[in-house]
Amino acid sequence: MAVLAMQSASTGLKALNTRLDVIANNIANVNTEGFKTSRVNFEDLLYIERAQPGVENNNGDQRPTGLYIGLGVNTSGTQQDFTQGAPIPGTSPLDMMIQGKGFFKVRVEDSLGGGFAYTRSGNFTTNADNELVLANSNGRRLEPGIQLSDDAISVMVDPSGQVWENVPGNAEAQLVGQVELSVFVNPTGLSQVGENLWTESAASGPPIDGIPGEQNHGTILGGFLEGSNVDPARELIELIRTQRAFEMNSQSIRAADETLQSIAQLRR
Repeated sequence: MAVLAMQSASTGLKALNTRLDVIANNIANVNTEGFKTSRVNFEDLLYIERAQPGVENNNGDQRPTGLYIGLGVNTSGTQQDFTQGAPIPGTSPLDMMIQGKGFFKVRVEDSLGGGFAYTRSGNFTTNADNELVLANSNGRRLEPGIQLSDDAISVMVDPSGQVWENVPGNAEAQLVGQVELSVFVNPTGLSQVGENLWTESAASGPPIDGIPGEQNHGTILGGFLEGSNVDPARELIELIRTQRAFEMNSQSIRAADETLQSIAQLRR
């Protein structure tokens, strides 16, 4: 019946609308430091089985194919691409970029991820207590905490994550802290919570904290930021494909509606 066609096409419209939302979010964050693009994965729904393959007739011959009518499509989930973004020269000596695997660990509310969240955005600054914090809307503190001297003249972060500062009256740089990175067995299983942050989930596994450059952890590139890995050209292509698919599903609904109208007029 044409009703099934309308139902299947409507699931397509719903799934494609979700895909459009994700693409729009990717494009909106094309200049967001540390942002990772997402894609929507689809899966087909249940099928109505009207004939089973392999059934024998009276002559002993087997039916070579079955007769199945699908009930549409569903969005199975969104999958993030953790490909590293391009390096962008920063404007602060506290800017950091992770080269390779890993996330910066920051303190958040206990109700959010158990008190810790993770980010690839390395735009750090200092707060009123001279502690390293993210330069975002909430100023999340870096974990483990690093506090600079009030009279620090200059600051430098080396590839192993050691933070050095120069103070008046001392010719040699002083070590003030160690930046640590966290890696996950399955980073695509992390929960997205906004603010360029992810939190641990059962799918991601627990964080493995370590020193940059050791045990599969990436290194730190001081004075640079990691750009978004969104490919604008690809996203625009996907946007056009989604629009065309949406139009085709709309056409399926119109065709099914015309069929139902023809059936309704048979009694006249």
